[in-house]
Amino acid sequence: MSADAEPARRRSWFLSPVGLLVIAVVAIWIIEIVDTVALGDRLQRNGIQPRRFEGLDGVLWQPFLHSDYGHVASNSVPLLALGGLIAVRGMRYWSQVTLLTIVVGGSLTWALAGHGNHIGASGVVFGYLGAILGAAVFERRPRALAPALLVLGFYSSMLAGLVPQDSISWESHLFGLIAGIGASRWLAAPRQSLPERPDNVQPWEVDEPWLD
Repeated sequence: MSADAEPARRRSWFLSPVGLLVIAVVAIWIIEIVDTVALGDRLQRNGIQPRRFEGLDGVLWQPFLHSDYGHVASNSVPLLALGGLIAVRGMRYWSQVTLLTIVVGGSLTWALAGHGNHIGASGVVFGYLGAILGAAVFERRPRALAPALLVLGFYSSMLAGLVPQDSISWESHLFGLIAGIGASRWLAAPRQSLPERPDNVQPWEVDEPWLD
């Protein structure tokens, strides 16, 4: 391997979807530490404030702002896990799902949520959840079904976060989920029509019988 190959490989990793996810989580932790230690929690006041013009820019800041370290910790693992399942489909797919979830989910929260200051990356987490489950419904291909089964096995308890409850922005969860499902519908890979099967060929004799 040449002397320039290793730095180039590191740069390509940092610019990959997984690399950007890791950087985002590190940034979230740094922001929370600085806000807690040096700024007296002033940054977290810049979340989404529904139907207030001065709170509209919170659509962009919301995923990076949290109430405390426990809040950050509870979002970090599912953000990496679910975001990673989106990331394996490539940079373009991951970036579009992420952007649509932040902008559409955040805008719906600003327009329709109850009063308060809505912060946290959980809206993005639910957007990833919605995109994974939505892709399984709209595409019905193994590459979409397998992640959905994993998510249902390990993260189905997240759906409890859609239930209205105090001190939790369940609206961000709901609108993030809706945005993720919408993104998966918009980005769904078209199903290829299968060639007509001869009468003497059985379903288990074709390459992908589950698509028949």
